[in-house]
Amino acid sequence: MDTTTVALDTGAAPAVVDLTPQVRRFCAERGDGLCHVFAPHATAGLALVELGAGTEQDLLTALESLLPRDDRWVHAHGSPGHGADHVLPVLVSPSLSLPVQGGRPDLGTWQSVALVDTNRDNASRQVRLSFLAG
Repeated sequence: MDTTTVALDTGAAPAVVDLTPQVRRFCAERGDGLCHVFAPHATAGLALVELGAGTEQDLLTALESLLPRDDRWVHAHGSPGHGADHVLPVLVSPSLSLPVQGGRPDLGTWQSVALVDTNRDNASRQVRLSFLAG
């Protein structure tokens, strides 16, 4: 299995980061198989989502509504409401598997691969890309 790691800085605010270009570069010239995308973090996830036209903000607004940053969370270290960040991966999975045909991820017309990171306490992120030939 062929694997690489992509390092990212997501900043100090909740973010949706497009990983599609990195995934496409990784899959190029690898033929047919599966690309596994994994975020090894307890407070971030991955999504297949249409990006642009406000979708990133809509997604973050929806997550804020589902996981408000207040004092309800038992997991209470870090910034206010940080416990919500630890629940995020239950809603936004930390992994995706994508079919690859002819070295190209087989994404739908409007689908992009995105890292979703609501954690304000840690902007340093890694995403692992692995390719399993078919």
